[in-house]
Amino acid sequence: MSSESNRFPAAGDKAAELAAKDKQYVWHPFTQMQAYVRDNPVIVARGEGVMLYDLHGKAYYDAVSSIWLNVHGHNHSELNRALKRQVDKIAHSTLLGSSNVPAIELAERLVGITPAGLNKVFYSEDGSEAVEIALKLAYQYWRNIGRPEKRRFITMENAYHGDTLGAMSVGAIPLFHQIFHHLLFDAIKVPYPHLYRSGYDTSAECAENCLRALDRVLAAQAEEVAALIVEPLVQGAGGILLMPDGFLAAVAERCREHNILLIVDEVATGFGKTGSMFACEQDGVRPDLMALGKGITGGYLPLAATLATDEIYEAFLGAPEEHKAFYHGHSYTGNQLACAVALANLDLFEKNRVVEGVQVKSRHVAEKLSAFAALVHVGDIRQRGLMVGIELVADKDRQTPYPPTALIGAEVTRRGRELGILLRPLGDVMVFMPPFSSSFEELDAMLNLLYQAIRDVTEQGWRSGVVGR
Repeated sequence: MSSESNRFPAAGDKAAELAAKDKQYVWHPFTQMQAYVRDNPVIVARGEGVMLYDLHGKAYYDAVSSIWLNVHGHNHSELNRALKRQVDKIAHSTLLGSSNVPAIELAERLVGITPAGLNKVFYSEDGSEAVEIALKLAYQYWRNIGRPEKRRFITMENAYHGDTLGAMSVGAIPLFHQIFHHLLFDAIKVPYPHLYRSGYDTSAECAENCLRALDRVLAAQAEEVAALIVEPLVQGAGGILLMPDGFLAAVAERCREHNILLIVDEVATGFGKTGSMFACEQDGVRPDLMALGKGITGGYLPLAATLATDEIYEAFLGAPEEHKAFYHGHSYTGNQLACAVALANLDLFEKNRVVEGVQVKSRHVAEKLSAFAALVHVGDIRQRGLMVGIELVADKDRQTPYPPTALIGAEVTRRGRELGILLRPLGDVMVFMPPFSSSFEELDAMLNLLYQAIRDVTEQGWRSGVVGR
């Protein structure tokens, strides 16, 4: 296909043909296909900056960074060049028993920007795999050093760590995980300190209650626990639920006291989203294992990484007959194209002082969000950096959720699409997570459209006629 046909939208019969084939052949993730095939979903033809364009040329703001991935905007010239330079050399060769230049260089860069002590990098292709690797490393670490009884995991209520079986086992969102419970191992769940609907008056009270619950678990079961896994500062897929300052540090201290490994899942929070390169930095936490993904390539290619301490790495060293090696790996581990664009992504972080920009833009967004609080059906507004969740409720005073059948979040999303903004809700929590490259004018435009979509659906009675059919 020529570059011209890639650049410009298909028209007329071609657009209709692609829409029909999409519904005939493609099974979309986290999507009820019965409703999807009755809808008129967007088919993206190209992107530029914070905008996506469909087959008819209509423009949409990418207000969720293509599911929390895109950092510098779409079709970025420097990332494009990095990808083209690498593809002219080699696209992929195996990392099993050999190495490659971009994978080595990226590993060094990742060690340099993550918390001190994380000196070894294990590559994979997505965040769920990065978590799966962290769980397996933690489990095998204790076996390798002669402590096989330490085999259980602690996780937080409402946690999400991915969709592979191990990652689901330490997840705690019934809608996603309950149907598969017979396939999963049993993790120990402790409460997460989210204030809204908690029954506590302050975040400090809520956090203290959660720490007491963790203390009870540790007093009874620490000797059998391999690791505790946590999303630092923000539970993403759980609804953009915020952790009070100091809570993560208190959890890390308890892990050290009880000889439990700490796994920090920075797949959603990492690479600047919370206002620091990695969320755990804000509490001064140095984990034993860290899972990275999403923004690692600036939203260009699938890549993830699990970082480990030297202590964990060295437990896997030994003679072949000891069978201490980590028998895990995937076909595209350490892919050259992905690692090359990840390196260019990190260059842009430094060159454009991206994290500092997130801090400034976060304050701007916070000011604009104050208007949302006056909307009749906005129950709670949660923000950390450029991670924003706006929870819609049937009754604000009573904090009463909408009935599940109302699918209000889905309706707001469809109204937003009409207005020219692409959203992806978490139930009835509207997520706003724009590309960091968004200008102040673009942030304002996106927030204005989001405000209008929420108001039209929750106060003016707008309905698509598609939801729930």
